[in-house]
Amino acid sequence: MEKSKVYFTDLRTRPGFDLMTKMIRLVKAAGIENIDFEGKFTAIKIHFGEPGNLAYLRPNYAARLIDFLRTKGAKVFLTDSNTLYSGGRSNAVDHLDAAMNNGYNPIGAHANVIIADGLKGTEYKEIPLDGEYCKAPKIGSAIADADIIISMNHFKGHEQAGFGGALKNLGMGSASVGGKMELHCSSQPSIDVEACTGCGMCEKYCKHSAISMVSEADSRRRKASIDYSKCVGCGQCVAVCQHNGAVIGSSSSAEELNYKIAEYAKAVIMDKPNFHINFIMNVSPECDCWNHNDAAIVPDLGIAASFDPVALDCACADIVNAAPAIPSGNRLADILEERHQGEHYGEHHDHQGSYDKFHHIHPDTCWQAGISHGEKIGIGSHEYELIRI
Repeated sequence: MEKSKVYFTDLRTRPGFDLMTKMIRLVKAAGIENIDFEGKFTAIKIHFGEPGNLAYLRPNYAARLIDFLRTKGAKVFLTDSNTLYSGGRSNAVDHLDAAMNNGYNPIGAHANVIIADGLKGTEYKEIPLDGEYCKAPKIGSAIADADIIISMNHFKGHEQAGFGGALKNLGMGSASVGGKMELHCSSQPSIDVEACTGCGMCEKYCKHSAISMVSEADSRRRKASIDYSKCVGCGQCVAVCQHNGAVIGSSSSAEELNYKIAEYAKAVIMDKPNFHINFIMNVSPECDCWNHNDAAIVPDLGIAASFDPVALDCACADIVNAAPAIPSGNRLADILEERHQGEHYGEHHDHQGSYDKFHHIHPDTCWQAGISHGEKIGIGSHEYELIRI
């Protein structure tokens, strides 16, 4: 079987040859022009940046790519889905504000922004997949309706998945709020009766008629109640509750989370032309969804692109793990120093070694599970040829 091709360029520039120009040369070399963009709705799936976190990709890259795709006839838009947690992007109003403030607007990024799953995260389409873990992933409607998927991904660490790259941006990022609930949890949600105000929003938005409002035995107050014979664990009640009355169930294991992310990524790109770009810059130790970003663990390394999101993520993990770590002033350096002083430091004493940096930072994670499952379900291969441009 032929290895997948992953194209890579470093960040060296010269007068008249800036990083945006290098990016366009990279994607051309990787074959993006083989996609027929003429008149096609082209979704650029990207993270707009949580307010307070400055590790998001600069909109300049998106603007240059959008300008290029428009020369190919594409109808381009920028998109992301709302978050499950209550932060600066948990609804379309706040999410759009965050995007606009970070330069993702028609002026800074040269395209309109569409929040894929609507105002409250309730606009999604179930994509029949019959996966091992997810039978019908809930994908934000704007992404599900797109003709072509292009992902632009900040490659960094992640406290649950190990790292975040193309698979996570596609799978977790494209999921509706209820879909994110399915990804994160291995059990059905529950009602915190103390926090529940009886507003009825969860009942209104439950598509499976699993929630009803019942009166408490000792008062006239009404509280939400879940009929678990009807509940499918979609998490829509958690998404729409503004009072933390509907709460998530127990979390999935690290391996299962990555399996689910791979299946959601498959639902996003299945039967559609797709292309993916990873930016190995400001490799922060944790997710961009936090309202802060910690110091990078390795120097800025480059940009990689491929039609294969599995190979792309695998290659980028290998590039990061082979790179010298920044020796001080970051989370990885602190962890290695602590282990150096302890009894179990062992073979990991060399700060410049090619050990698994992501596992060092988040030892309970297993990013390899997503790679292997992505290969198993047919969205890519862990075997790749790295072609330097």
